[in-house]
Amino acid sequence: MSDRQRSAGWVAGGILMAAVMALTGCSSGSDAAEKETRPSKSPTADPGKSPGSEQGDASDASQASATDQSTAERAIAAWVTAVVKNQPKEACLLMGEAATGSTPARAGTESTCDSNSPEGKRIQQNLGQFQESFTPDPPSADPEVEVAGTSVTGDETVIPADKITIDGQTLDKIILSHSTGVEPGQLDVKVHSSKIENRWYVTNLDFDIG
Repeated sequence: MSDRQRSAGWVAGGILMAAVMALTGCSSGSDAAEKETRPSKSPTADPGKSPGSEQGDASDASQASATDQSTAERAIAAWVTAVVKNQPKEACLLMGEAATGSTPARAGTESTCDSNSPEGKRIQQNLGQFQESFTPDPPSADPEVEVAGTSVTGDETVIPADKITIDGQTLDKIILSHSTGVEPGQLDVKVHSSKIENRWYVTNLDFDIG
């Protein structure tokens, strides 16, 4: 693969799909040196609800509103948990878009993440494709996700995949286990989080392929 960086925002279905393609074909051996603090454990959601059903949608919306997003680590942990448990609507509601230039920051909403809308359907379908790449072996019905703390500059922070663990395995190694033809260190994956209206959201997923 060529040496390039890909960034996935929650409103950009096409770019997100490109990031999914990168995940399924590549892996990360990121060795960033952020300062670790006490890990944050993710809240769990009901895995029995289908993202496409009305009951599942209501459950996801309620769970997302109750999710602890007081820190970037907790928001990222909840997002990774939703991805692994194949709850794309909940994951979408935990995503946002940081402010850029004259464009204000915004967070995922019920209307944006509704699977009945073209945008929501595209986002949910694309997020669902992350599940395999993020799922450890052996998989569990209720994964335990922990995110090591890092220093925060203002209302934004970046956490590398090797600081995120799922059932004791780091996310970069999990991605590697689902990849072919890529060696450790060839892909650096980082999760960006931004504070929007006093709540933290996942705002980008970076892949530095080299």
